[in-house]
Amino acid sequence: MSEEMNKKQGKLIVFSAPSGSGKTTIVRHLLKQEELNLEFSISATSREARGNEVHGKDYYYLSLEEFKNKIKADEFLEWEEVYRDNFYGTLKAEVERIWAKGKHVIFDIDVSGGLRIKRKFPEQTLAVFVKPPDLNELVRRLKERGEETEEKISMRVSKAPAELATAPLFDEIVVNSNLEEALNNAYHLVSDFLKN
Repeated sequence: MSEEMNKKQGKLIVFSAPSGSGKTTIVRHLLKQEELNLEFSISATSREARGNEVHGKDYYYLSLEEFKNKIKADEFLEWEEVYRDNFYGTLKAEVERIWAKGKHVIFDIDVSGGLRIKRKFPEQTLAVFVKPPDLNELVRRLKERGEETEEKISMRVSKAPAELATAPLFDEIVVNSNLEEALNNAYHLVSDFLKN
């Protein structure tokens, strides 16, 4: 861990959930609340950009080789091979960049990555799990997005029970059955955490 990261300037706000739970919608809403002083942590990935995704905005797109070299060089706060040769991770430099601006870091990240960040920075991390009302709703939302093949959707859905089982390991759980309520709950959790 670099000296910079040990200064613990900012706080880390982690939102994790199975795909389709609505965590990205919640994170985008929180980013618009200027008084929270949050900035989004852009993850690195070895997968190809989809559709209108932009390097340095949606993700840092790295080749598989670049990603593996950065793992060897210990440049990640956390990383994971989500599917074969499909890596995702958080670069230490990204968190340092945001802290250097005097902001808090917000993550929209998978469950294991979120828990790894919580373990590394237990005191300054708020880890929030976003729970869908049920699995049927999750499937409906993923299909509604229209972004992925049936095969990809069933891969995501098959991971969901294991991801849902990790919910008790998080500091807080937000059930997203009513979006307005979920946004409100998330706002209050983050706002209260940042005041301490």
